[in-house]
Amino acid sequence: MRILYYDWDEFNGEDCRDAMIRLGHEVETIKGNLSSFEVTPDIEALFKKRFDRTDEDGKRHFDLVYSFDYYPNISEICQKYDMPYISWVFDCPHYTLDSHTNNNPVNHIYVFDRYLYDRLRGKDVSTVCYSPLGVNAKRLDALCKEIDAETGGKIVYQHDVCFLGSLYDNEYNFYDQVKYLPPELKEYIDLVIMAQEKIYGHDLFTDEKAVTDEHIKRLGQYIRFENTGKYEIDYDNVLRDVLRKKVTVNERRHIMEQMGANFDTVIYTNPDAKPIEGVSNLGIADYSTKMPRIFRKSKINLNIGLRCILSGVSLRVLDVLAAGGFLLTTYTEEIAEYFEDGKDLAIARTPEEMIAKAAYYLEHEDERKKIAINGQKKVYEQFAYTKLLPKILKI
Repeated sequence: MRILYYDWDEFNGEDCRDAMIRLGHEVETIKGNLSSFEVTPDIEALFKKRFDRTDEDGKRHFDLVYSFDYYPNISEICQKYDMPYISWVFDCPHYTLDSHTNNNPVNHIYVFDRYLYDRLRGKDVSTVCYSPLGVNAKRLDALCKEIDAETGGKIVYQHDVCFLGSLYDNEYNFYDQVKYLPPELKEYIDLVIMAQEKIYGHDLFTDEKAVTDEHIKRLGQYIRFENTGKYEIDYDNVLRDVLRKKVTVNERRHIMEQMGANFDTVIYTNPDAKPIEGVSNLGIADYSTKMPRIFRKSKINLNIGLRCILSGVSLRVLDVLAAGGFLLTTYTEEIAEYFEDGKDLAIARTPEEMIAKAAYYLEHEDERKKIAINGQKKVYEQFAYTKLLPKILKI
């Protein structure tokens, strides 16, 4: 197939394009500023020029347009010119999925979280499909061999416990930026946030026994968003995501505080993040080269999941395992479905279990190494781009 690939400098774009080419597809990239999500004459002309290209037999040159994440303006242009559009969404939350364009017949939208898939299907979005995310197994396998060769085939660890990711203690922590909530409402919501931090596998913010529609309606009086009218955004769900993000802020800091108090612990995150006692902040790591090295050379890699991902396997889980790193992760339904606890990775169902399992696996090196090998093998076999793309590119 001939693929017109919209490149927005996403960190995994080169990996995906490499896999497409190895599968025998022709790939041409197109770039432009689509961040406003509007169809402008310049953007339409940019795509139309490619759509008008034909081969000697008069057949249109490109078979489809592809992008990571969903762009309503790409969908509108593809709809106008009858060009199939494939979108593979890895960001969560991703509110452009609420655009009125989501049911354009040219769309093939893939999401990695079954809860999100079910929610969109429940809203009669017929173009949404489900697929877990993927990795470039060939590149990472070669990089792992290169890393091991540097030390004579033996892994030389740099860290005991490592977390690579955002603490969200910045402008993205919207809950703490709210200037005022009625005291009784804030006290109740804070209690739910505290309770959610202890509960994995069940979302209290969609549980009417915990957070009712009336709670969300009241929150909406004090937490306001600009409603442009361009998208059919479910602002009640946005409010729930604000609360989920706050749970993530608390959970990541509290778990890292405990890790720092008990083990040699590092974090790779924004240098401006608020310090955590006992934890060294080593800054931001490059995705394609430095990050896999960190995962492979850490005895225990932590995945403290973003609570907006209600059931899916985040890309971070796959990144750690594909690099041959041992992963200790918080529970989600799909992680437990795809991977076996104690065989492919380690799953914690409470914050206390996170600490206990870290202590256990630091003491059991042979078991930890065997699990890391199994996890890497499973990701290569089931989550390589070359395994997933044939289904996704089928139109």
